[in-house]
Amino acid sequence: MLGKTNPFEYRPGSLKLEKPIMAVSVVALAVLASVFISRMGLVVGLLLVALPFGLIFLTGLLRYPIIGFYTAVILGFLVLGLGRYLTSAPVGLGMDGILMLTYVALLFNQFNQRVNWKPALKDITLLAVIWFGYSILEFFNPEMRSMSAYIAGVRGISLYMLLTIPLALILIDTKKKLDVFFLIWGIFSILASLKGLMQLTIGVDPWEKAWLDGGGAVTHLIFGKLRVFSFMSDAGQFGANQAYSAVVAGILFLSEKIKTRKLFYLTVAVLGIIGMFISGTRGAISVPLAGFMLYFILMKNKTVLISGMVMLALVFVFFKFTTIGQGNDQIRRMRSAFNPKDASLMVRLENQKKLSSYLISRPMGGGIGHAGIKAQRFLPNAYLSQIATDSWYVMIWAEQGIIGLLLHLFILFYVLIKSARLILFRIRDPELKLKMIALTAGLFGIMVASYGNAVLGTMPTAILIYASMAFVCNAKSMDSTPDPIETNSNNPTINLT
Repeated sequence: MLGKTNPFEYRPGSLKLEKPIMAVSVVALAVLASVFISRMGLVVGLLLVALPFGLIFLTGLLRYPIIGFYTAVILGFLVLGLGRYLTSAPVGLGMDGILMLTYVALLFNQFNQRVNWKPALKDITLLAVIWFGYSILEFFNPEMRSMSAYIAGVRGISLYMLLTIPLALILIDTKKKLDVFFLIWGIFSILASLKGLMQLTIGVDPWEKAWLDGGGAVTHLIFGKLRVFSFMSDAGQFGANQAYSAVVAGILFLSEKIKTRKLFYLTVAVLGIIGMFISGTRGAISVPLAGFMLYFILMKNKTVLISGMVMLALVFVFFKFTTIGQGNDQIRRMRSAFNPKDASLMVRLENQKKLSSYLISRPMGGGIGHAGIKAQRFLPNAYLSQIATDSWYVMIWAEQGIIGLLLHLFILFYVLIKSARLILFRIRDPELKLKMIALTAGLFGIMVASYGNAVLGTMPTAILIYASMAFVCNAKSMDSTPDPIETNSNNPTINLT
């Protein structure tokens, strides 16, 4: 068929506009868009212009559902920041929509045959179902006062985990697809740091200034100095996520052999560290400290372990026992994280005492979405909404009680321990092993940082963490190197994972 094609008869897309119907269609679309913009506003007009591209995207999604998963990762970086520009559009529901569309695409993609759900039948999926089930049980918590607060809170706490993990297990089943995931993550991490540097050096744009004037300045302008937030929800999320990206990309850089990829990961890591510092998020420093500590341990190399621990000790000494760089705003603020008598820490401990006395008779907490400053939007006069939770774990404790906190910690440590076991004893492919070490180290860093900031369940960290959980628990299926335990077994059907 290819040999019968005459290359001289090929007509590029631009020449197709010579046809009257095509030219009229383009002009009609332009006129229609201008009318909608003039009468109904810019957002409606832009949506009309975007409609053809949306149809093309939808067609591609139905053919290749993995496009939906990659789009969700991209949207994770952008969705909360877009709210500053599209104040009248429900952009917050974009993540829900793309994840559900991806499930629909899976069903339509295999319309004439049953979808193979077997890859999703893993322990991590069961844990996500249990965690979401507990969140549903919280709907009947007698302390719950606001349905809107519950719906707003449950999405980040458990719904996105439930939706993301099965998709990651089904759609990302090879190292090549995993590399695309890392590529997308790296590109948007670079863009986030560059945007942050623009805010620091040039200043914020009019929409960002409006957000600061509307209340954001309380936490993002400290003594006249901007805590950079890039296009993310806030500086805390920006700093922690960039530190997270730096850990994962830094480990990938150390293990990558292809020069172009090595340079790419180095760029992500360096800009990630810069982003962490300019955010002014003190707790973010724990991400690289904890993440690289676990990396040194999982490498099972005494030289790497000793040299790595020495390096981490030097970083600790630099911040804890010296005043070097104290004139720099970012270093000075980061150094305060190592001060056990820091005023901010004292306030947090005092708030935890208040919560402890309140929650002692409430084992299921005060209701999802009901605790912390964020709850004031729905419950301005409630007791829990007057107390800043700050920490992710404190928020879980305040909203879902000691039962919810213990269940949540069990899930996190189960994934962490299983990941370490697979890395140390089961994965044979050295390239895949290093990728899993990077993801596990990043996961541990975020787990530690989440004590100081509520970062784990907020985008983009949330979708990256939930996807990473799926990848590390499913790593054995990506392993291209046979396991001698299985190949030498008398019963080859046994699966020890």
